[in-house]
Amino acid sequence: MSSRLIKPLSAQIAGLVLVYSLSLNGIFPPLGVFWLALLQGSFAAIISQLLLSPRWWVPIHLFFLPAIVGAIQLQIPSSAYATGFVILALIYWSSFRTQVPLFLSNRMTVHRLAIWLPDEKPLHILDIGSGTGSFALTLARLRPDWQIEGIETAPAPYALSRLLARKLANLHFTRGDFWRHPLGNYDLVYAFLSPVPMPDLWRKARREMRPGSLLVSNSFDIPDQCADEVIAIDDRRGTRLYIYRIPGTKPKNSR
Repeated sequence: MSSRLIKPLSAQIAGLVLVYSLSLNGIFPPLGVFWLALLQGSFAAIISQLLLSPRWWVPIHLFFLPAIVGAIQLQIPSSAYATGFVILALIYWSSFRTQVPLFLSNRMTVHRLAIWLPDEKPLHILDIGSGTGSFALTLARLRPDWQIEGIETAPAPYALSRLLARKLANLHFTRGDFWRHPLGNYDLVYAFLSPVPMPDLWRKARREMRPGSLLVSNSFDIPDQCADEVIAIDDRRGTRLYIYRIPGTKPKNSR
């Protein structure tokens, strides 16, 4: 079994055991199957956080079993499951493997970064894990003199971003894995990923990016690395942009 499955599976099993044990001992009043499933999901969500799982596991645990029970009770045809699976696969694709969900950058964040960036020369910028293009599209419209690129692996968000960018000459999207995409040609690499890949991303940036170029991470800092600057965005979620300037010397294990 993959190590990435251990925590979510443990949370689900522990939630089931708790609901069964508490019900068996008469602690709960008689409840219908759906309400028991919702209770199990609540326990699983709480346990997942105690196990230090990423926060985006909370809604998955909360609604996993209730969704199954609800679908059975509503007698949803089996073809609907296949359709739903295909749609979700097209949207999220490798999110389970990479542990990087689909995050969208808001306009206020993009505007604030555009104001902060130097204006002496046109910049070449890459958005890794670009999703539906929320960051790259906004920035390309704000700065038509800059060259903006995005790379995304999930088919549906990539297709939508290509459609929305068709009239922007300074914006190009590629479908692919950003881990295999070289970063040496960019003045700035923008990432809105999750805490999980940040250490590996920093190592890749150190190996490949030019000294003085910038790695900008939305919301997730790099462990054990002090950001050169942190930009606080005055939005509802209190967004913070962590700015890392690539140093002039490469790590000793760099190739």
